[in-house]
Amino acid sequence: MKLLWHLDGTNMTAKFTLGENVLGDKKALIEAINQTMPFGKYTGRKLLQLPEPYLVWFHGKGFPEGKLGQQLALIYEVKLNGLEAMLQPLLHE
Repeated sequence: MKLLWHLDGTNMTAKFTLGENVLGDKKALIEAINQTMPFGKYTGRKLLQLPEPYLVWFHGKGFPEGKLGQQLALIYEVKLNGLEAMLQPLLHE
């Protein structure tokens, strides 16, 4: 997975890809960081608030199939690249 950022003045756009498929844009990124974890030890936490070691574990074991797996993989890349703090203001209560 590649996480590509384009910063243009005050506008931030994001594109993230898995292989040749574009998975989303800014709207999908905001949706991913605000998605709540539906199962496991961290049920109910926003994906952006998951501990990095938990995401590293998923990365090693394999992310779940489907949209949630794609979102978890994206959040893994966000944290791996040190972008978490920049995205904190986009979290919804």
